[in-house]
Amino acid sequence: MTTVTTRTVEYPADNLTMIGHLALPAGAERRPAVLIGPEGVGLSDVERRRAEALAELGYVALAFDLHGGRYLEEPEDMLARCMPLLADPDRMRGIGHAALDVLRAEPRADPDRIAAVGYGTGGAVVLELGRDGVDLRAIGTVNALTTGRPGEAARIRCPVWAGVGAEDPIMPPAQREAFTAEMQAAGVDWRLVVYGGALHAFHHPTVGHTVRPGVGHHPRHAQRAWQDIVALLAECLPVTD
Repeated sequence: MTTVTTRTVEYPADNLTMIGHLALPAGAERRPAVLIGPEGVGLSDVERRRAEALAELGYVALAFDLHGGRYLEEPEDMLARCMPLLADPDRMRGIGHAALDVLRAEPRADPDRIAAVGYGTGGAVVLELGRDGVDLRAIGTVNALTTGRPGEAARIRCPVWAGVGAEDPIMPPAQREAFTAEMQAAGVDWRLVVYGGALHAFHHPTVGHTVRPGVGHHPRHAQRAWQDIVALLAECLPVTD
């Protein structure tokens, strides 16, 4: 097994001190890099483990923070923080750019070879980086079929892969259609995978605290979605020795 090293990184964004999780692969050479954005509840061990799994594959990976080190277990707290954020593309871009700056400044990361993957609110953040014209090699999102301001999707410069549960009430068919129409009109190289029978946050292991209705883990599709993201990175951001 490849030796992975990790460290916590603190950086300012959205008037908060964010606490991200950086995972580095073995060796000393520069490697392609991946941003990882968490669900609306905030950065947890789920995203930290994903960063470490990507480092095992040879990527420099930064799981970024949304809430200044807080994990918002109560749905009311999460919605109070995330709904205004999701309605403000410039705030989302600020959070994304701050994390991107940290990743680009890491000596092991190749600043010209970066992809971004996000879940829920974190996925909306990485999509906004694309709409802001950031030079990314790929964007992958799960549960984040958010649409942007008119015309700005045309600034996306890389393939976009999106995954969603077929039974997700938070990202229903009308939202899927709006997202794919935006991507298609903008000429983006896009893909959408709909996972049959899956609810919102199907990728996220079961948690002990209260969750919103329509949220549930689907172990089989969770593994498939992860494999799809790894395949996206292998296609668009290969690790070369």
